[in-house]
Amino acid sequence: MTINEIAELAGVSVSTVSKIMNGKDSSISAETREHVLRIAKEYHYKPYASVMTSYSGRSLCIGVILRNAENIRHYAEGILTAAADNGYSVIFRESRQSLEQELKNITALVNLRVDGILWEPVSPDELSASAQLKRAGIPYVFFNAACEHAFNIDFEKAGYLAAKALIQAGHTEIACLLCHERNAELFCSGCRQYLFEHGIVLDDSLIFYEEDGLPINRLASHVFSGIVVFRYSAAVHLAQSMESLHYTIPCDLSLVCLKEETEAGHAYPQLSSLTIPYTAFCRRITDTLVHIMEKKEALPPEEEHFQLDSLYSIDIPYQSRIKKVISLGSINIDNYMNFKELPHTGKTVTSPASVIHPGGKCINEAVGLAKLGHTVCAIGCVGDDADADMLYEYTKAYLSDISGIQRRKGQKTGQAYIFVQEDGNSMISIMSGANNALTASDIEANEHLFSNSSFCLMQTEVPMEALIKAGELAKKNNLITVLKPSACSVLPPELVKFIDILVPNLDELNEICPGSGTMEEKADLLLSHGIQTVIVTLGAEGCYIHSHKLTCSLPAINVVSVDSSGAGDAFICALVAYLLYGYDMLSAAKIATCAAGLSTTRQGTTTALVDRATLETYVQRIAPGLLH
Repeated sequence: MTINEIAELAGVSVSTVSKIMNGKDSSISAETREHVLRIAKEYHYKPYASVMTSYSGRSLCIGVILRNAENIRHYAEGILTAAADNGYSVIFRESRQSLEQELKNITALVNLRVDGILWEPVSPDELSASAQLKRAGIPYVFFNAACEHAFNIDFEKAGYLAAKALIQAGHTEIACLLCHERNAELFCSGCRQYLFEHGIVLDDSLIFYEEDGLPINRLASHVFSGIVVFRYSAAVHLAQSMESLHYTIPCDLSLVCLKEETEAGHAYPQLSSLTIPYTAFCRRITDTLVHIMEKKEALPPEEEHFQLDSLYSIDIPYQSRIKKVISLGSINIDNYMNFKELPHTGKTVTSPASVIHPGGKCINEAVGLAKLGHTVCAIGCVGDDADADMLYEYTKAYLSDISGIQRRKGQKTGQAYIFVQEDGNSMISIMSGANNALTASDIEANEHLFSNSSFCLMQTEVPMEALIKAGELAKKNNLITVLKPSACSVLPPELVKFIDILVPNLDELNEICPGSGTMEEKADLLLSHGIQTVIVTLGAEGCYIHSHKLTCSLPAINVVSVDSSGAGDAFICALVAYLLYGYDMLSAAKIATCAAGLSTTRQGTTTALVDRATLETYVQRIAPGLLH
């Protein structure tokens, strides 16, 4: 095809074709230029100037310089398709991560007289080779680089959308699994940004790198409920490792990952993924280069988008799937002292040593339920002292949510002084401290905890206004309430109307129901005020249960008691634990009696609370038909 034939087909002069094909077309309209170029491309016309020494002629060829050959799988299809659509052929060159090779590639493409170059630079800080292109008048476009004016796939947007998918499903504890690549860090940055916009800080301890191994050992504690993964291969490996340990996605962990277009057809495992739009991106950068080469007025719009392909591996958080138990009440440091004989008026006694443990009925019952296999969150107040720090660290190991434990400035964390006699009998004195700072407003601020809970355990060592508000929210959200009336002389009617199960010891029963009536009569009186079940714990005598459907006494188990101070808490948390497991009240109380007895064989409260395996092993031995 000659220049005369091109001119005739285009309906323009030979001079016009020559000017356009040799880049000397500033006086020619854009419409005419595009018309002539289109015909030249269709007929693969090569101007005579392109075989001469001048660099001004059009070769209708684009050069592509890649950092390394493995990236060609990302870019080849989009670049080749867009180039062909625009009438250009393509030459690929690889720099092999070498600046020297990169310079050689540029020199080679200049000598081949390409019309433009798509350039993935080895280093954004070393771009001196661009001067050679400027001298030759060859336009170029940077891509996949941190240098100025480079075109990049928006991996920050991908991380932002991945985090959004998990947040919309209710996740607040989110981890990242990355690799040591620039785009992976951008992905993490986008995730961090979305979390920040929703009041969540991405915990650096939840950012993992493939090179360090998968975070499988963190799954059991459920410290994160969702994870965003930069590489699809790592997501597949994580899913398969979880399956081998009998964890499931999305029940135990929700997952969102990035996926390359070549991986889009994989059916197993089915993971919610955002496909990286390499093809659309490559079409855009190629079209942009062509627009620059052909001096078109408007650049092509951005068209590549990340879209979530499914919700298969996304569900509500693990902790939201399981009904929680709320434990609300006093939080103390328990100071233990052992005596041969308990002190009394006019008598001084000495103790050889003292021991401290985290405690308070709120923490005792929360830890007890956690040891028995349930998800628990606590509500209470601590001070701004070192004791509070110890309590926070301790509860992290047991509680799914410690956001309800508030630190009070200027207050001291509550202290319990527990005096234990040789025979296991004990007496307790309490310095309330920050426990007195719990308010109804604090309870309202934690209303979200009530929305997915089943039981609310309360103790009367905190202000009544807080307990009444908790009772109100519990009934609003259909929770069963359990109250331990410790350190309490009266139960106001405003609180009683919200109580389902009341668990006093005999002294507490006589205090809230003064008078000469029998235990049975006082329990019956409480039922008349709307309480559904009254269980009176009787220490070594067992317990008495009274409800509209059941009245009976249960004996205590036969053990050698060392410390009875935590028996009541052990009874309550075991009772609730087995009611949650589907046992009836009588069976749950029988198991709770065993838990209370076992707790007295060790000193302390939280330290003496029995775990599920130990408790059920004991129950199976003494009452083999009791367990389901």
